[in-house]
Amino acid sequence: MLKTRLSAFLSLLLVFISGVVVGGVAYRSFHPPPPPRPTQEELRKIIINDMKKAVHLDEQQVAELEKILDDIRAQGQDLRGRMDAEGKKIRDQQIEEIKKILRDDQQPLYDKFRHDRQVEREKRMKDQSPGGLYKDKK
Repeated sequence: MLKTRLSAFLSLLLVFISGVVVGGVAYRSFHPPPPPRPTQEELRKIIINDMKKAVHLDEQQVAELEKILDDIRAQGQDLRGRMDAEGKKIRDQQIEEIKKILRDDQQPLYDKFRHDRQVEREKRMKDQSPGGLYKDKK
């Protein structure tokens, strides 16, 4: 009796494992990975080429369009830099205000809490990054 139960269990296990393998292969076959996202330079070339065709730009207009795109990119980078600085000020203010309400024995616990959350956030970003585009800033 024990031998038949073991045999039945092993047969069911084999069927289950086979199903997992076949399902995985089928999923890979019918759901290929999405194509990689274009880089900023590739997007820029696509925009310029599409505008050339749609609006019939001449070479002077293309040069002016490229200058406009360069200026806007610089403004965007400047804005992101200012936003990062303002965001850091706000986060620092939040941390200081929270620390004011904590007792001395809670301060190290709060620091550890913040550190653990930062490590977890970085891990999540790295894991969710498409195509490994996330790079550590350290």
